[in-house]
Amino acid sequence: MSAHNESPPQRPLHVAIVMDGNGRWAKRRGLPRTLGHRAGVEALKRTVAGAAELNIGWLTVFGFSTENWSRPAAEVAELMALPKRYFETDIVRLERDGVRVRVLGRREGFSPELVKIIEDAEARTAKNDRFFLNIAFNYGAQADLVEAARRFAEDVAAGRARPEDLDASGFASRLATGGLPPPDLVIRPSGEQRLSNFLLWESAYAEFVFQDVLWPDYGPDHLKAAIAAFAGRERRYGAVLPDDVLAAG
Repeated sequence: MSAHNESPPQRPLHVAIVMDGNGRWAKRRGLPRTLGHRAGVEALKRTVAGAAELNIGWLTVFGFSTENWSRPAAEVAELMALPKRYFETDIVRLERDGVRVRVLGRREGFSPELVKIIEDAEARTAKNDRFFLNIAFNYGAQADLVEAARRFAEDVAAGRARPEDLDASGFASRLATGGLPPPDLVIRPSGEQRLSNFLLWESAYAEFVFQDVLWPDYGPDHLKAAIAAFAGRERRYGAVLPDDVLAAG
């Protein structure tokens, strides 16, 4: 990962996307929300393929939040079926194309079948290193932060760590995204402009692009447009660029 005082990359190394708008997409077509979620799986396939072609190293997508359990039971059941639908139809291509899959989030509440599907997808792609796909599923950033703090507190209580041992990088390593570079670009389609409890810590210095397209209609061209917007940004990381100092002087 580049140091903060170096020139920013022309393309983001790590892109994160909130996959939003499946329900509205279905409603506008007079379809059940479940069909919107299925169309969203196809959008994910297109976008993963496009991201790999655009030389992005990491893509993290938000598929199911810890808050989504409160949705109607039929919709939750459909959401729970999405990883199975995605991996059953795309795992061969992911494996062949060098994509490594990692599913972020709690697995409590998942059926044994779903846990096995996730573990199999991770195992089959574990040695791949061309492109890294992270799927946040049953994930919530606030819960993840609390869990990381709890684990460190337990280490202190057990004598394995001291309070003064904790720093930002050590804390980040305890998150579900531990070992990943922070996202350079966070994209939210569907016209909404909020993070919705997604990568709160990791997105501290990310650039944000909001796009007025529902997720089932998303694809490589929308991703290219977001990256083009990113390329025009100046990333200061809280500092002042040298040209700004000269201009002020």
